[in-house]
Amino acid sequence: MQPVVAALPDKTALIEYTQTVILEKIKAAIAQRGRCTIALSGGSTPKPLYAALAKADLPWDKLYIFWGDERYVPHEHADSNLKMARESWLDQVSIPAEQVLAVATDLENPEASARQYQETLQQFFPNELPPRFDVILLGMGDDGHTASLFPHTPVLQETERWVAVGEKAGQPRITFTAPLINQARTVIFLVAGANKQAALSQVFSETASPTDYPSKLVQPQGELYWLMDEAAAKGLPEQVDLIQTGE
Repeated sequence: MQPVVAALPDKTALIEYTQTVILEKIKAAIAQRGRCTIALSGGSTPKPLYAALAKADLPWDKLYIFWGDERYVPHEHADSNLKMARESWLDQVSIPAEQVLAVATDLENPEASARQYQETLQQFFPNELPPRFDVILLGMGDDGHTASLFPHTPVLQETERWVAVGEKAGQPRITFTAPLINQARTVIFLVAGANKQAALSQVFSETASPTDYPSKLVQPQGELYWLMDEAAAKGLPEQVDLIQTGE
């Protein structure tokens, strides 16, 4: 399936458009299956998106929140993806606490944390294994990484596990693996900034290696959206077709 690629004029327009897409997917999942499972990303780019979603009118008791990756730090640490999502979104709405399924980062080691999160997924999706998320939200770094799948790291070779330990500069992170991400019904990349141009040009090239640019590993069975601002989109090869967004 060809990805849907859209370039919005600026970051504000990008966030508005992404919110529209996500709300559409959430409502469709609830209508079809009675619930929506969504895995969040960290970083600075999705923060205003989460703040916007906090103002949406949704049946919060039907939403189940997971994380595609998490830094191995306490939940109250400034670098915690959970902390950012709680402050900007989840603490502002009436979502039941048991439906926020965070990564445990207080176990004896990161490997134990990854194993426990995989067990959490196995228990949550007993009739749909490997798990198939309704929505997985991803970012992309200027090195082409996504989730905590960094260039030239062992986790890129993982084919069996759904959750594993990635690392950046020696710091461990718990991450969904490419095989799990690729089970999703909808994957949405949210990319902003001129510093992403070089990586985008390689991710969308036919010759670059996923080992060098791990975002190339994301080829889901379902829908794939690449949503970006014009500053980032200048890195796209000319042959990439952009959809008309009405902006």
